Amino acid sequence: MSADTDQPATFAFTPEYAAQADQIIARYPEGRQQSAVLPLLDLAQRQHGWLPRAAMDHVAARLQMAPIRVYEVATFYTMFNLKPVGRYFLQACTTTPCWLRGSDAVVAACHKVLGIGVGESTPDGLFSLVEVECLGACVNAPILQVNDDFYEDLDGPATERLLESLRRGEVPPMGSVTGRQASAPAGGPTTLDGLSFDAVPAAGKGSE
Repeated sequence: MSADTDQPATFAFTPEYAAQADQIIARYPEGRQQSAVLPLLDLAQRQHGWLPRAAMDHVAARLQMAPIRVYEVATFYTMFNLKPVGRYFLQACTTTPCWLRGSDAVVAACHKVLGIGVGESTPDGLFSLVEVECLGACVNAPILQVNDDFYEDLDGPATERLLESLRRGEVPPMGSVTGRQASAPAGGPTTLDGLSFDAVPAAGKGSE
């Protein structure tokens, strides 16, 4: 837990989030509702912006779990933020593929534009920056996750432009900043690009 963080005294799902929680719990067989602890903690974090102890207690009561069991889950998974984060939560992947493709320049751009290092937030509460392990998009490295969105194929200048846009309240389209189509080769097609299928005999129609 984050003892140095101001904790709200109470927490309860809003009607909208409570309805979503009911739908999630209903997916599980009778007696297995505690399996919904991860998605309910995610809902609580999305409602509050981070995950205070009161929210964990609310989830525990909703699922009829001992609070300590919910604390164990919330403190194990790094997806849960146990202290406030900025409006734009920046997760910079620095694992080997991203590092080889220039993640150091992405992190340096964050420091240059925002004036913060890894594990810090801007004084206005707009940005927080953390370092994470593999985000699972290695082919389009380096990656910067902003809230739920991936920005791919970044370099230093592209990261600076992205951050400046966010600071102005403009959210650029997610995905490759270079316009790469999905996970296609960065330089375009390199094989089969000159093959004419008209010249290929139909199956079973070889020369007699």
